Amino acid sequence: MQITVIGAGAIGGFFAGLWAQAGLNVTLLGRARQAAEYANGITVSDAQGWQGHGQPRFTSDPAALAHADLIVLTVKCTATLNAAADIAAHARAGTVVLSLQNGVSNATDLAAALPDFTVLPGMVGFNVVPTGPASWQKVVSGHVKAQRHPILDQLAAIDIAPVEQVADMERIAWGKLLLNLNNAINALSNVPLREELWQWHYRRVFAAAQRETLRVLKQANIKPAKVGAMSPTLMPLFLSLPDFIFRPIANRLMQISPTARTSMCEDFAQGKPSEIDFLNGEVTDLANRYGIAAPVNHRIVELVRDAENGGRREWSGRDLTRAVLSRRK
Repeated sequence: MQITVIGAGAIGGFFAGLWAQAGLNVTLLGRARQAAEYANGITVSDAQGWQGHGQPRFTSDPAALAHADLIVLTVKCTATLNAAADIAAHARAGTVVLSLQNGVSNATDLAAALPDFTVLPGMVGFNVVPTGPASWQKVVSGHVKAQRHPILDQLAAIDIAPVEQVADMERIAWGKLLLNLNNAINALSNVPLREELWQWHYRRVFAAAQRETLRVLKQANIKPAKVGAMSPTLMPLFLSLPDFIFRPIANRLMQISPTARTSMCEDFAQGKPSEIDFLNGEVTDLANRYGIAAPVNHRIVELVRDAENGGRREWSGRDLTRAVLSRRK
C-alpha cells in the first residue's frame, strides 16, 4: 500500500515519519522549501521516551498523488479546498482520502469537493510539537480514530499512535471539538498549554464555552462521544474546580509536556490564519441554524479575528474572563 500524506507540518510530519519507521511505503507531500529539512528522514517520539526514525519519500509535486492507495490529509482546514483540487487533478478516482484535521464539517466539505473519492473522517486526539529539524514529538496523551475502512487495517497496530476504526465519527468529532475549544483560549493566553490549564480563570472561560456548546448540541440532538479522560458532561465541572483540587487530579489524568501549545497558538506565533471558523465557529454556526444564542463562543471568535487583524494577542486569565464572560446575555 502506498500512503501519501498531504501537509508536512506537525501532524503530517509526525505520521509520515511514524508510518515510515514501521515499514510502510510513505510519501510526504509538502512545500518545496521543506525538502532540505526532510532530506534525512524524520525522528518521531513521545513524552514517555519512545523514539523512532523513518525515511518517507519527500516531494512537492502533487503528481505523486497518482500513485497513492491512501491519501492522508493533514493540512489546516483553511487549505482543504486547495488540497482537494490537487487530489482531484492527480489522484485516481476511488482512492481513499483520510482527513486527520480539526473541526466537524471539514470532512463533509472535502467529500463534496471530491465526489469520485472515498472520504473518511478522522481525528487525532493529541498534540505534536517540534523537538528539532524534522523531529516531532507526541506530547499529550490521546488516540487516533477514523471511520471504519479495510484500507486502514495496516495502521491499527502502529507504535504510540494506532488508528482505531469506529462506526460513527460525527459524535467523536464533536467530542474532540469540545476539547479543541481550548485552542483559541491557549492562543489568546500566549503561554504553554499546561501553564494555561493550570490557571482557574482560563479554565473558567474554557468551561463556559463547553457548557454553551453542550446546550447547542442538545438542541441539535447530537450526543458528543467521550474522547478524553472523562465524559463531555463532566468536563465543564472538572475545569471549574479550584486550582488546589484540579491540579492533582489533572496530573493523574492528563499527560502534557511543559512546552506544548495548541496549533492555534503556533498559528499566532507564525502569523498564519487560524482555524477559528472550524472550531468555535462551528458552534456559532450550529447555534444560528437552530436560532439560539452562543455568546461565549461568538465572543471568542471575535477576539481571535481581532488578534489576526493586529489586535490584542495576549490576555491574562482575569482579562480574558472579563472580555468573554461579562458579555454574555
